[in-house]
Amino acid sequence: MATSVRMKIQREGLRDEYFRRNWIAEENRMREHCAAVKIQSCFRGFKVRAHIRNLQKMAIIIQKTWRGYCGRVCFRSMVKRAYFITKMNFYNEMAVRIQKRWRGYYVRKCIHNYYEMKKYFKGLCMKNQIVRKELEEYEETKRKEREKKTVEEEERRKHYQARKMHYLLSTEQTAGIYNSPYRLYPNEKEYMLQQVRPLSRKTSRRKDTAEGLVDQSGVPCTFPPVQPLPPVGKKKPQGPFRDTAEVLQQRYKPLEPTVRVATSITSENEAREEMKREEWRNRVHDNIFLPFSNPSRHKTHEPLLNTGSKYGPIAYGTKHFRVTEETPNKNKPFKTFFTSIYLFEKFQKTYSKAGEVF
Repeated sequence: MATSVRMKIQREGLRDEYFRRNWIAEENRMREHCAAVKIQSCFRGFKVRAHIRNLQKMAIIIQKTWRGYCGRVCFRSMVKRAYFITKMNFYNEMAVRIQKRWRGYYVRKCIHNYYEMKKYFKGLCMKNQIVRKELEEYEETKRKEREKKTVEEEERRKHYQARKMHYLLSTEQTAGIYNSPYRLYPNEKEYMLQQVRPLSRKTSRRKDTAEGLVDQSGVPCTFPPVQPLPPVGKKKPQGPFRDTAEVLQQRYKPLEPTVRVATSITSENEAREEMKREEWRNRVHDNIFLPFSNPSRHKTHEPLLNTGSKYGPIAYGTKHFRVTEETPNKNKPFKTFFTSIYLFEKFQKTYSKAGEVF
């Protein structure tokens, strides 16, 4: 009995030991697995990075070689272009020198004549001197004409002023303002006043309005001619200024009926009947013309609106919504006349009671 108990106790301890050792082994295995994974990842990363560094070095070598080749090709083309431009510039400069020498020789030999050109310039200078002399003479003539005109204007103005101020002339009884008794000789305006005639009233008024006014620059001012006012038309005076007979005639004038009163009520029907008679008189025949081919497809003739035949239109208001005297039933006819409005009848009428319409 004791042996079985001891074996049972040993068996339980053995099981616990077994599970403990298995747990420790599993932990060691997991630790070793993680370590192996880490080592593999580090090694593989090192290999990949080394491979990438090698690829980058190879790519840099390839790019360096290619870019160097492209740069040398571009440099060679630039050198060739610069050499070609330099050579063309040199050739153009040499061609310009050759053309300059040849054209100079050709013009001096065949076209240009030194002595003829010298003769031409000499004649041109002489002609310029003659033209300048004529222009100076013309300017002198114009200046003398302007001076003469100015002197004439001044004399005319002085003459007019003397005529205008003729009342200042000295008399035997009273000396004028230009003939002072304190002077040995009278003023020159005194002699001028003695030589001219006095200015009349009409002439002085016309001269004052036309020639007597000058502006700031000394130019005489002229006014536009004054047009006479148009005559006053024959208009009827308003208000209390009208003639008594005209007022009475307007007040007691005969009655003027309006269009509504003067026109007959049946004027529209009479005009329609007259149009029907006119159309019946002008129509030649009532037979409808049918074509020879396929007459069934022919559209019938549409008669006129105001015809008097059996094809005529129905009178307005006889069939649908109005009852008139033309219908078979003799009901009360439709009333077509309305009384006039008193307020409208007084529009544009006079104030007299004779013209009122009742």
